[in-house]
Amino acid sequence: MANKQLTEEIQKRRIFGIISHPDAGKTTLTEKLLLHGGAIREAGAVKGRHNAKFSTSDWMEIEKQRGISVTSSVMQFEYSGKVISIMDTPGHNDFGEDTYRILTSVDSAVMVIDGAKGIEAQTKKLFKVCSMRGIPIFTFINKMDREAMDPLESMEELEEVLGMPSVAVTWPIGCGLNFQGIYDRLKNVVYLYKIGKTIELGKSGVFGPELEDCLTQNNLTNLRAEIELIEGAGNEFNLQEIKNGKLSPVFFGSALADFGVTPFLDHFLDMSPAPGPRKTTDGIIDPAEEDFSGFIFKIQANMNPAHRDRIAFLRICSGTFERGMTVTLSRTGKPIKLSQSTQLMANERETIDTAYAGDVIGIYDTGTYQIGDTLTTKKEPLFFEPLPTFPPELFARVTPTNSLKAKHFQKGVEQLAQEGAIQVYHNQYNEIIIGAVGALQFEVFEYRLKNEYNSDILMESLDFNVVRWLNTTDLNYVKSCLDSRCMLVFDHFERPLVLFANQFTLNYFVERYKDIELIEALHVNSTLK
Repeated sequence: MANKQLTEEIQKRRIFGIISHPDAGKTTLTEKLLLHGGAIREAGAVKGRHNAKFSTSDWMEIEKQRGISVTSSVMQFEYSGKVISIMDTPGHNDFGEDTYRILTSVDSAVMVIDGAKGIEAQTKKLFKVCSMRGIPIFTFINKMDREAMDPLESMEELEEVLGMPSVAVTWPIGCGLNFQGIYDRLKNVVYLYKIGKTIELGKSGVFGPELEDCLTQNNLTNLRAEIELIEGAGNEFNLQEIKNGKLSPVFFGSALADFGVTPFLDHFLDMSPAPGPRKTTDGIIDPAEEDFSGFIFKIQANMNPAHRDRIAFLRICSGTFERGMTVTLSRTGKPIKLSQSTQLMANERETIDTAYAGDVIGIYDTGTYQIGDTLTTKKEPLFFEPLPTFPPELFARVTPTNSLKAKHFQKGVEQLAQEGAIQVYHNQYNEIIIGAVGALQFEVFEYRLKNEYNSDILMESLDFNVVRWLNTTDLNYVKSCLDSRCMLVFDHFERPLVLFANQFTLNYFVERYKDIELIEALHVNSTLK
């Protein structure tokens, strides 16, 4: 493909993750964006447990039953001349690792905040990840059709708690029962709630006569006072600062009522960056380079339970993908023909023949790929920045209840380990030990083994909560140093680790055996001595 045409295709692309604390309305906003993009005909009820409709992005059966997101989803659609890829991430803290990996593959993030509750703990954690990576962050303050915090207080909290300057692009007119609409500061228009009317304002903006008979006197007075304040003392709009991740544009609305979503989407497409250069271990890769490259940031088994398939999620970083092309898997140096490729819409897929830098596609996996793998047509090996892996805090020993179904159990454990959804270890007796950040991960693990692999299990909690990798080849010496408060295990890549009962036990071990090097966290696919 000519470089000019490739550049044009790249400029159309927008890939972003939606992050939030649970119940802030993240999945509901995703549904409405898909609805506006024509990707779905009817938005699903996220918590419709007794309803036939379910959220498109919450496609797992357990997600439908529990009314929460437990795995990330990728959905691509076209809107207003742009090709948009949305990453709907789990909001629950127990599934933070999946979210962190998703955030390595996006070019921007949308942070959804509950208008009444404000910024919550998980939102702060995810914001820090975005901020560290310099990802532009767009803020959508949701549920304004309910009683909410004063919008000025919401803006102040954004800057104080998150430490990032913000600028209001749209502004709410009242809240709860008194909610009457939003004012778009950039377009100088007011969108009225419920009646669906748009009022274009004159040079005087909200201070002109156009709103006199459209709003209650109290709302109009407050609106004028608030706008006067933020125009006098607030941050100025600066598009370059937004694209550099130094200024967060703020929008108000109600995802459930589908109000304020369209203005947000239109502004987002104007302000958000197209795919840009990405770091590798050897330098920078430009998206318009002719050589194809991309990395796998997620693997999902059984997206179609009837076919027992595995899909690797590939973020294309440069060049053009063509179905049937041969690439090199940098980790092994082996050539691979990419003959089965799909465009993703949660768990629904359709074959795709061509894709460009900034797209996320699914490629069929027979067990070849690992999270963090790089695929490229370059002659020399290429490795993008390693993806993070995080030490678990909860551990359990699992065994199948029916020894006749041991193969089902082993296959399920192996595939779920490859997904990275839970950490799977084994000890010297080949017993399976699983580690998780939160207890809900154990529930999902047990549920999926039973429903996807027909394997019931016994789960025994273990009294460990700290893990460290070992950087040594003398495991016999390490074994001689361990007591009942420690356990030697091996991870999915056969790297040795020690589980410790608590921080005190770890500190005692470190003090006593200073010649044993312990590592707190490793990147995916990292190697030890």
